[in-house]
Amino acid sequence: MPTWETGMFVGIGGNLSSPRFGPPEAVMAAAVDALPAAGIFVQRRSRWYRSAPVPPSAQPPFINGVLHVRASPSLNSVLAALHTIEAEFGRVRGERNAARILDLDLLACGSLVLDRPGGVQVPHPRLHLRTFVLLPLIELAPDWRHPRLNRTAVQLLADMPAEVAAGQWAKVIPEDRPELDERGG
Repeated sequence: MPTWETGMFVGIGGNLSSPRFGPPEAVMAAAVDALPAAGIFVQRRSRWYRSAPVPPSAQPPFINGVLHVRASPSLNSVLAALHTIEAEFGRVRGERNAARILDLDLLACGSLVLDRPGGVQVPHPRLHLRTFVLLPLIELAPDWRHPRLNRTAVQLLADMPAEVAAGQWAKVIPEDRPELDERGG
């Protein structure tokens, strides 16, 4: 197993309801269930967080989380599978930071660093600037170290200016999570 597979994290989020799946929380749950058919196996997932849109706008709040996953054979195939699932769920790519039904982002793959314009970029170029990514990542891997910045997830959150963190508020959504016991979370 390539070493990048052991520390692969995927961000999941959305802020629009789906005619097929319902409110964003239901969309996220259905997306988690759809990943194994694409060869992406969820090892653990964070709690869901309700968070402010970034940048601030009149959009509804987002539901976000982070998944610790195992997948192969290549990062390009993982990225392609994530985009395919987004499209199957009704994601229409338009302007950056627009409201969306589903967003699946490859956040990190262990200590791997790739910067392929128009292709795979890991770690995600804005991972360290997003409270709604760092809080759920800390739940799963507080000691994960950003390979470019050499800072843990906890340190990255602490480094974030207070006014930025406050503008990107993220609150845990209370939920019953018995399904996670079966998946190891």
